[in-house]
Amino acid sequence: MNIALTVLGGLGLFLYGMTVMSAGLQKTAGNELKKIIEVLTTNIYMGVLVGAVVSVLIQSSSGTSVMVIGFVNAGIMSLTQAAGVIMGANIGTTITGQLIAFNLAEYAPLAVIIGVALLMFSSKKRIQDIAEVIIGVGILFIGMDMMSGGLVSLAEYPSFIRVMSTLDNPFLGMLSGFLLTTLIQSSSAAVGLLQALGTEGLINIQHALPMLLGGNIGTTTTGLLSSIGANKNAKRTALINLIFNLIGVLIFMLFLSVPIRHLVLMMSPDNVSRQIANAHTFFNIISVLIQLPFVGYIIKFANWVIPGEDEREKTASIYLDKRIIETPSIALGQVNKEILRMADLVLENLKQVKGALLNKDMRSVEEIVKREDLINQLDHEITNYLMRLSNEPLSDLQQTEVNKFLYTVNDFERMGDHVDNLKSSTRYMVENDVNFTEPAVKDLMVLFDKCIDVVTTTKKAFELSDEELSRKIYKLEDEVDRIEEANRDRHIERANKKMCGTNSGMVFLETLNNLERLSDHANNIATYILNVF
Repeated sequence: MNIALTVLGGLGLFLYGMTVMSAGLQKTAGNELKKIIEVLTTNIYMGVLVGAVVSVLIQSSSGTSVMVIGFVNAGIMSLTQAAGVIMGANIGTTITGQLIAFNLAEYAPLAVIIGVALLMFSSKKRIQDIAEVIIGVGILFIGMDMMSGGLVSLAEYPSFIRVMSTLDNPFLGMLSGFLLTTLIQSSSAAVGLLQALGTEGLINIQHALPMLLGGNIGTTTTGLLSSIGANKNAKRTALINLIFNLIGVLIFMLFLSVPIRHLVLMMSPDNVSRQIANAHTFFNIISVLIQLPFVGYIIKFANWVIPGEDEREKTASIYLDKRIIETPSIALGQVNKEILRMADLVLENLKQVKGALLNKDMRSVEEIVKREDLINQLDHEITNYLMRLSNEPLSDLQQTEVNKFLYTVNDFERMGDHVDNLKSSTRYMVENDVNFTEPAVKDLMVLFDKCIDVVTTTKKAFELSDEELSRKIYKLEDEVDRIEEANRDRHIERANKKMCGTNSGMVFLETLNNLERLSDHANNIATYILNVF
């Protein structure tokens, strides 16, 4: 029982260390991770490179695969791009095994001490993020050492020896590796456990290689589970991951198992942990090199297995997917795109309601209603997404972005509400045969145009996080206030001269009020942008 607790406790520390290290790496990388993804093009070779780099940063090929499935589900990544990233992810995940093979357990406590000291005594956020990486590495090696210490006693148990003897059968070894990786949902942890067994002399590379191959199949189960409920293209992505790994395993079992075993033995004859790490790396690199030219056929096969058109989930958002939330820098980029969609809808409604109100044109009203419904749905979905994202480990800058986005979404939604009020005014004017005077129409034309300019500038300032454009919004909003006040004064003069009726005057004043308040919300957004600087 003590052995089991020691091994499981060590495995738990190992997984926790990986989580801490991953969070630190993501915070350290910050927006660089977003830029790495944006580099991705239809060039599949670039996709392989991106997949490898991202897996190194988030320390999980499964996590990368799940993120890619989210991108495909959101319709922002093609199957060809996804295939390249998934292939690269399998290479990137081997870095953890290579790190473990250095056997730095004796320095692990020192790493934790240094990391904690930096975390406690440095006020610089970037230093604190780096400290988190150092602490994660230290905990990871402490977990490895703890696992090794627990496993060494297993050699004395006849039942364990009988189990290990079954690994002489490569198919049973593959099954064991598959089940182990599926159970702990981490190929890196499974490889780490094999390295711990190898360090204590409990297995050799002949036993470990089939288990490594089985683990590469087991790591696809996370993506397969993640694709449940996603669209067909996302399901195809998960299937491509499975097919790629199955083909790689088949090629190795039939043709390359013996040569690779001899190669790693020759490179590190007395270090089983390094042999396992090298075999894992060679397997994934060679699999990519062999299968990359045939990726088009793999995609065709996936399309054949899962035929039909994509079935998109009925949501207002296009870019948001819960699978991406675990990578905050990428998720924030997707939220940014969705807010820009929302801004476009508000702007289009504002332009359309101008013609509808001034020309009493009811043909545009239904389109405005549909857009306003979409704006409200986006407000709800983006807000919920940001609230879930705020529960992830975020850097200070990322938390600031989340807060900015929450306030910005609310202000764009309120802008949409004021436009919707103008739509209701249009309906009232048509149903009650209310007409503006010609001077009133001219005054409203000027105010509408200025408000359209305000919203256009606000969208651009938000898109570019532009300080100069944000300050311009303040000036435009001041102009709106002056125009609104002048229009109100002229209306009072016309009313005193009996030039306009009570109903038309009421609608006129409500229109002034809604447009002025709309520009106030633009002013708020400018403030959020400037507070980031």
